[in-house]
Amino acid sequence: MAYANILVSVDLDGTAPDRIRLAAGLARRFEATLTGAAACKVPAPDYVRDIGEIDDEEPRYEETARARLEQARAVFDRAADAPLRRDWHAALASPTTDLVARARAADLLVVGRRGPDDAPPGTLGVSPGPVLMEAARPVLVVPPRTGRLRGTRIVVAWKDGPEARRAVSAALPFIREADQVFVVSTGEGARNEGAEEVAGHLARHGASVTTHLLRTAVSDGDELLRFALKQEADLIVMGAYGRTRLREWLFGGVTREMLHRSPLPCLMCH
Repeated sequence: MAYANILVSVDLDGTAPDRIRLAAGLARRFEATLTGAAACKVPAPDYVRDIGEIDDEEPRYEETARARLEQARAVFDRAADAPLRRDWHAALASPTTDLVARARAADLLVVGRRGPDDAPPGTLGVSPGPVLMEAARPVLVVPPRTGRLRGTRIVVAWKDGPEARRAVSAALPFIREADQVFVVSTGEGARNEGAEEVAGHLARHGASVTTHLLRTAVSDGDELLRFALKQEADLIVMGAYGRTRLREWLFGGVTREMLHRSPLPCLMCH
């Protein structure tokens, strides 16, 4: 797999420039086009009020939305000012719906982390969870204030299933160039997940790779993050929502933990 088009979500959050710079660095590295995308939904008119007032306000609502999109384009142009192939898309639509639609012509999506302690996404922002569920593309979730991703030390969080298999395939451009790859399985059934087989597969792709079976003390997500930080990793690769998203939100799960609090970029696939 190769990345020919990297799609980055652009909004007016103060963390957007770092996210765009990270995506631009990846586009240069993999000789890909960087596509910025922003969308703003025009508020529906309030039909309870006088019809004349509604007619007056509708154009103003659209004008405000278009002004925000122009601001987003300016953010994109400033943050991705180095020479590289660029494209831009803006729409008067729901940001998540539009980004998912744009994903049909992208190899990798770059979005910001939206944990409970992070800044709210605003009118142009997207939440990673719905994008992961609907885009059918690998999604790179970037924590705030992260403007660069080298991918020299990669943790592959392995739990045998279609999500993790897709994530590993999607991450091959990173894995082939990494200095070290750690294939990690956690929990009581870790020995039966096939981590060593996956490590052998990645070695055939030229990766310097080791296998690690971890016991879970608090939670699988906590153990995974602890291991990644100890190994000084800068990228986590994993499947997302192996259980239903509703179950994850009700009872917790590794995907939810990573989306809420991972200090490292996470490349995920559903």
